[in-house]
Amino acid sequence: MSDVIRLLPDSVANQIAAGEVIQRPASVIKELVENSIDAGATSVTIILKDAGRTLIQVIDDGCGMSDTDARLAFERHATSKIRKADDLFALSTMGFRGEALASIAAIAQVDLRTMLKGESIGTRLLINGSKVESQEPEACAPGSNLMVKNLFFNVPARRKFLKKDSVELSNIMREFERLALVNIGVDFTLISNDVTLHSLRRASLKQRISDLFGKSVGRQLIPVDTDTSIVRLNGFIGLPENARKRNPLQYFMVNGRNMRHPYFHKAILQCYDRLIPADEQPNYFINLNVDPETIDVNIHPTKNEIKFENEQAIWQILTAAVRESLGRFNAAPAIDFDVEDAPDIPAFVPDGGATHEVELDIDYNPFAPAPRATKSSSLSDFSTGAASVPSSGTISSHTARRPAANFQDWEKLYDDFLKKRDDGYASMVESKVNLGESELDMETEGPVSATLQLKNSYILTPSREGLMVIDQHRAHKRILYESYLAKARENGFVCQNTMFPEVLELSAAQNAILTDIAPSLEGLGFNIAPLGDNSWNVTGIPSILKGSNPRDTLLAMIDSVSEGGEELASSLTERLALSMARSSAIRRGQALGADEMDKLISDLFRLPAPARTPEGKAVFTIINLDDIAKLLD
Repeated sequence: MSDVIRLLPDSVANQIAAGEVIQRPASVIKELVENSIDAGATSVTIILKDAGRTLIQVIDDGCGMSDTDARLAFERHATSKIRKADDLFALSTMGFRGEALASIAAIAQVDLRTMLKGESIGTRLLINGSKVESQEPEACAPGSNLMVKNLFFNVPARRKFLKKDSVELSNIMREFERLALVNIGVDFTLISNDVTLHSLRRASLKQRISDLFGKSVGRQLIPVDTDTSIVRLNGFIGLPENARKRNPLQYFMVNGRNMRHPYFHKAILQCYDRLIPADEQPNYFINLNVDPETIDVNIHPTKNEIKFENEQAIWQILTAAVRESLGRFNAAPAIDFDVEDAPDIPAFVPDGGATHEVELDIDYNPFAPAPRATKSSSLSDFSTGAASVPSSGTISSHTARRPAANFQDWEKLYDDFLKKRDDGYASMVESKVNLGESELDMETEGPVSATLQLKNSYILTPSREGLMVIDQHRAHKRILYESYLAKARENGFVCQNTMFPEVLELSAAQNAILTDIAPSLEGLGFNIAPLGDNSWNVTGIPSILKGSNPRDTLLAMIDSVSEGGEELASSLTERLALSMARSSAIRRGQALGADEMDKLISDLFRLPAPARTPEGKAVFTIINLDDIAKLLD
């Protein structure tokens, strides 16, 4: 039998690596800009054509490369960032793996012009799908000018599944925001189809936040700053009243690098517990500086996941710092010491001594029935609020000495209470087990008590097969989606003017998407107009949205387009119906009454397809009787 294991050609290996490193145009920009930062650039310009599909060009004023380095940089695992394995534990650069340029060259056409500072001539290198076509001297500016053309031209499946330009541009904008936030000492310019979307000058972190997300966001932030032997922590957090239901601005940075860290994110959310609603999240921009030897960034090719040696200690420091800032800037609720209408509390006089005019009754039982009062005295007590307490502040003898009850009477009362409670539980369980599914019809007379709510999120109800568990949020979303869609198809969306115009402030990424879908939204009943500076004026909404928040609905629409592109629905009408259903559906954690739960179940099972949400997620499940019997064995 012949040997079957062989080494892959470099071009194939690079395409495999590109599947992890280069996922979309935004990934190319991340890798190229990080290389520019590592090269010492103080100014970076990004030029796009067709949201990076046709052209991604990154120009920097960094140190540049020699002709040999320029050629070697596109070889796999060629890097200037590390020389030995120990260097992995003391990284101070963004890149180090030596995979990005080789991966980019494998799935695109690359044109590089670069020159070392102080030299008079540079070099131009052309690569087409990992194949070097030419390299020759050329006069150019110091630094690097790298063009990536026709991304995924030789991988049709990957190119086919790129989203439309507005979605890809939105992802590029989000990646640009992360890069700009972490490199506040660098000038950034972003140009798309000859339109300048951002022109940022080096500034403080707070100014950079305002430049990226608007001055209103900058005014909503309070500083966080602490310094310990483990971590130097600084940045900004949002005030509780400015928490968002959608698109919270949440950024973690460590040693000049962006990262995702669910554990630290949970620490910040815990600080806002009881300060904001459960369905809202705060904005935060937190920068951590730690010893490079205490973190590991070599976990994933994108280098966004980082492990910390002192994770638990940093969690405690982060929690303390955020809570301290919330308290210092009066973001946390203070104790209300308002004494208006409060009862008088006598002051303690040390030299006064304690006196009382009555003798304590050792047989006194607080649970014994009080003497029956006359009707007039009872009304007097309620009207005055203190008729039973003499003005002298002492307890009268007839009030203090109540008839003593036999202690056995109290034990009998308690036994009767337990027996009635247990009998009530038994009858409730029996009634729910014996109640058939047919009795869930809302057309029947009288209230239906076959439903229970679990954790204010799930509805439990018996069925023929066993116990049905319904997700209340998904069920209501399915109901609203069908309702909105039916109204839209029957009558169309009629615009209803709002009483007061509402200004919608967006990030540049959100603004790019809304600009793209604005004509379609107007045809569906929205009346919106751009105000400039990524702001929109909302003066009309579809009539079926009466009672809903137009801001939340529009943000939900933007999220839907950004996350799913063309795959969410076959038309914008369906996408609008889905977005409105998402924003209007009852939330998990919302308590429902018995009638509300019964109506929800009734409306759900009148639908032709109640089992799945429009996104394909399960609405309910059934725990059959056999499974229940096994659990009780």
